[in-house]
Amino acid sequence: MKRYFFRTLFISWLFLLSAAAAHAQSDSFSAIRLALRNGSSRELSQYLAPTVEIGFDGDKQTYSATQAELVMKDFFGKNSPSSFEIIHQGSSDGKIQYAIGRYTGRNGVYRVFVKLKPPRGTPQIDTLDFTKE
Repeated sequence: MKRYFFRTLFISWLFLLSAAAAHAQSDSFSAIRLALRNGSSRELSQYLAPTVEIGFDGDKQTYSATQAELVMKDFFGKNSPSSFEIIHQGSSDGKIQYAIGRYTGRNGVYRVFVKLKPPRGTPQIDTLDFTKE
């Protein structure tokens, strides 16, 4: 009886732990999704790592967080969003979270890849890659 109780308790604990991890991952992307949907470089800048790789149609460059905010402000100014939705999100074995989304703007539709640095607190955007469809 004791063995059954501890086994049930252990399985319940694992279930709660995995549910909490899935909820934390979706929370990380909900604020980023909202910032992209609103076209707000200021909101997005709160989630940028100290250095960020930003790519547009294969042309990738690394920026400081301040420069990245200005690059995104320019992008949103030229291509204001009408919608943004996350199509898929997940994480690797190394706990690196990522999401793939679709950004619809004034100048077309882009597939967006977002990669977050492994969390040491709040996850931060490491990579933003926009590819025109």
